Amino acid sequence: MTNSPILTQPHMPRRTVWFMAISTGIVVANMYYMQPLLADVARAFSLTSTQIGAVAMLGQIGTACGMLFFIPLGDSHERRALITTMVSCGTVALLLVATARNPIWLTVACVAVGMLGSTVHVFVPFAAHLAAPRERGRVVGTIFSGVLMGVLLARAFSGFVGSHLGWRTVYFIAAAMTLAVAVCTRFVLPRSRPTVALSWLDLLHSTFHLARKHAALRDAGLLGATSFGCFSAFWTTLVFLLERPPYHYGAQTAGLFGLVGAAGAAGAPFVGRLTDRRGPRFAIGFSLIFLVLSYVVLGLAGKMIAGLIVGVLLLDFGANCLHVANLARIYALDHTARSRLNMFYMVCYFSGGALGSIAGAYAWRLFGWPGVCGFCLVVLSLVALKFAFSRIQEVPHHSPVEDTSI
Repeated sequence: MTNSPILTQPHMPRRTVWFMAISTGIVVANMYYMQPLLADVARAFSLTSTQIGAVAMLGQIGTACGMLFFIPLGDSHERRALITTMVSCGTVALLLVATARNPIWLTVACVAVGMLGSTVHVFVPFAAHLAAPRERGRVVGTIFSGVLMGVLLARAFSGFVGSHLGWRTVYFIAAAMTLAVAVCTRFVLPRSRPTVALSWLDLLHSTFHLARKHAALRDAGLLGATSFGCFSAFWTTLVFLLERPPYHYGAQTAGLFGLVGAAGAAGAPFVGRLTDRRGPRFAIGFSLIFLVLSYVVLGLAGKMIAGLIVGVLLLDFGANCLHVANLARIYALDHTARSRLNMFYMVCYFSGGALGSIAGAYAWRLFGWPGVCGFCLVVLSLVALKFAFSRIQEVPHHSPVEDTSI
């Protein structure tokens, strides 16, 4: 492990913050273009709703695998070079999706896109490393708002472009934008200094040690997995709801609901500041209330356009704010291990998303929209109760002095 002098980063340049926010938005969008296009892609390859749901699930499993294999390297490698390499490979994966000729080719390419989309989670710990402790919640919140905008606007973009130019065009355009990120990264981001000198296996072993040591990390993993699982269940099945009565909408309208949810992204910096002031536990409880309420609204009024819009706003705000609070919570545990802490949390997060995608598709097949909403409401209510009665000792959000040198 490296022993570097203790320094404090006075202020993270605004240009760097916004470049990272925009870049993470472009990269993370690659993993979500498929959702409004699921019905069109299923027709192109003659797949059932359950089969195309499995393709979406495998893409998220790919992201979890990317977390496992790549993200710990952020603690032991120069981050700018690592980001550039992964984003460049992501460009190739997108081109493979765009040129897929059969379901197996498509599935393998989607898994590769998911794995390399995990680059986002090299960016976020890097931002936490660059930011001073007093501004970390705000910086992480701002960059994560870029992530959220990418997730949500990806649906609107792919729905619109897919409806007019075909779903393959979406991925050709995405490849061009991702390549631009790879090129710009070399000129905008600073070089970083690794915080540890460990092999990949040692990094992985130390991650399991961190998970055993920190109950707050395990709790954050559970919260992240269940919230993102329910988030994914909604967005996986929304397109099927909108195709049926009373809506009769297509992929373009399903994508436009991403614009509705984008309003929830505006809450990320707010919750970052709330976390800085009141602590992560308060912000997490605040977010869980919105998540539970969202599925009450979606279950009772989801077949009315006003109810669906309100439900989407509540769901996206709650899920996004919970994620920001969780990140601030785990980054306070050990400043020399932020990539590994992030890896554990995000593997849980995307594994939950993968299970949520397939569980949502299965609930839709068996019970329709009430089944999807009922499943998610039960899961979120149980997790909220567990959190309310837990007595996990939290690490103070602000560490007094850290090594944030680069």
